[in-house]
Parts: sequence; C-alpha cells; structure tokens
Amino acid sequence: MPTPVNVAVVYYSSTGTVATIAKAMAEDAERAGARVRLRRAAELAPQAAIDANPAWAENVAATADIPEVSPDDMAWADAVIFGSPTRYGNVTAQLKQFIDTLGGMWQAGQLADKVYSGFTSSATAHGGQESTLLALYNTIHHFGGILVTPGYTDPTKFVDGNPYGTSHVAGQGDIPVGEQTLTAARVQAERVVKFTRAIKAGLAAEN
Repeated sequence: MPTPVNVAVVYYSSTGTVATIAKAMAEDAERAGARVRLRRAAELAPQAAIDANPAWAENVAATADIPEVSPDDMAWADAVIFGSPTRYGNVTAQLKQFIDTLGGMWQAGQLADKVYSGFTSSATAHGGQESTLLALYNTIHHFGGILVTPGYTDPTKFVDGNPYGTSHVAGQGDIPVGEQTLTAARVQAERVVKFTRAIKAGLAAEN
C-alpha cells in the first residue's frame, strides 16, 4: 500500500489567476494519490480597494467557501505548495503575513523536513516570476524544508520554460489560465507527491 501523503496548497490570489492554478494543483495532487487541503491566505486589503476592482471582488466572492489557512494546516501537511502572484518581484503581503505567524512552529522544528514547492503569476513575462519564487524559496531554507521544483524533468517544461515552478502571464487579468499552465501545474503536483511519498517512506523505514 502506498505511503499516505498530506499536501496543503496554500495561496493568495486577488483577481483569481493564482486561485485557478491553486485549484488545479490541488486536484492534480489528489489524483496523484495525496490527501489535499486547499487553503487561502486571509485578505488584508480594505474593502474599498477590493470593490474598486470588479475582478478582485468577483474572486473574493467566488472563493469565500475556501477555508483560510491556519498553522494547523502546516502541521498536518507532509508537503506544502505555496502560490502567490508577484508583487515587485516578491510574494504578496497576504501570504507573507501568514508565513510570519509561523515563528513558534519554526522554533519548535515543526516546519522542517517537509517538502515545499511554489507557483506564481505576473502581468508580463519578465514581471518577477523567477524572483518571486526564489524569494519564497529563501524562506524554505530557513524552515529546513526540502525543495521539490519541476526543473526540466518533463518534456513540457521546455515549452513553459520555468524550472522554478508553475507560472502564468496574466496581462491585466485578461489572459486566462490555459493548457500550458495547467500542464505545468500537473507536472509539479505529481512531482511533489512522488517525492514526498518517497521521502516519508524512507524516513519511516529508518525509524
């Protein structure tokens, strides 16, 4: 019987692009045999800012039923896949705010030895996708986490071209998530599940 694997997909999305990828990533991980929790970071922006952007308001309403992430989700997970649109080459304040609440878990060593991976979106092809994921991965080094990125381990990765993680160019929200991005999400989710299972089984065999 395969080793059971818990995967938390934790994301922030304003206008819905990252939310779409997160949902696909969660479904792909589930199909790969993982138990999955899809969780969103709490919104920090004022309601007036949200209401001023119809796509943002629509996404808030559409994802209201997705639970907000909590430290318990991090404790439960064997692997965490973080998602965030780029903000000036870094992760969003909303996702960073959640990560910053994990100090107690970090000090207790509860974030170490888990698998981590990430995905992102930007307005343009050179709008900060790689630097956002690398900034996220700097945090994982502090956790003592195990990075599992897609690399160029599948022929499709030579099409989308991002070895750091799934990414999507969204324009001004007018470029919907398509097959290229969804394929990248599937490759990444399957790889996370595969290596999380192998690492967890190996650690159990040692103990």
